[in-house]
Amino acid sequence: MKELMRIVIIGGLLAGLAIAGCKTQEAAPTAPAPSAEAAPAKKVSNVPPLHEKNIVSLALGSEDHTTLVAALKAADYVTSVAASGPLTVFAPTNDAFAKLPEGTVEDLVKPENVKTLREILKYHVTTSAIQPSWFKEGQTLSMANGKKTTMHVNGEELSLNDAKIIARIDAENGMLYVVDTVLLPPEE
Repeated sequence: MKELMRIVIIGGLLAGLAIAGCKTQEAAPTAPAPSAEAAPAKKVSNVPPLHEKNIVSLALGSEDHTTLVAALKAADYVTSVAASGPLTVFAPTNDAFAKLPEGTVEDLVKPENVKTLREILKYHVTTSAIQPSWFKEGQTLSMANGKKTTMHVNGEELSLNDAKIIARIDAENGMLYVVDTVLLPPEE
């Protein structure tokens, strides 16, 4: 069953990447029409060119991670997570974000809350590409925000704090673990 879930998630990610890669660009008009009004500002993307199996590319191609991608963009962390790594990212699904109290995500992506959002996102990232065999029951893991998480192993089931790992995907710049719960840093 876990293998089937992994195949479905990977298939969805690859399908998303294929669809994103197949979009065509519209031809630019040969001569711009004169206008008395200023042209609207061109929207600039904060997504750098990425390897197709980069952690960010995989998230961008996943319908299950649109909230995570929006949070990365709001925190201006796309480039950081797209770095050469190696990194391990514990990527909450949209359903994981939906478990948070109503209005939490909308509040976190506001510019005045960017510091809190960044701390939460950094609590989902650690250096090195952590392999499943490295998980040991009760072992602590230091995250990018300096806080610790606890690994749990129950047979084949792996989790980090209370977030169950539902899939693992090897990425060009590390490892991506799909989790069913947003990891919230412990309060000091």
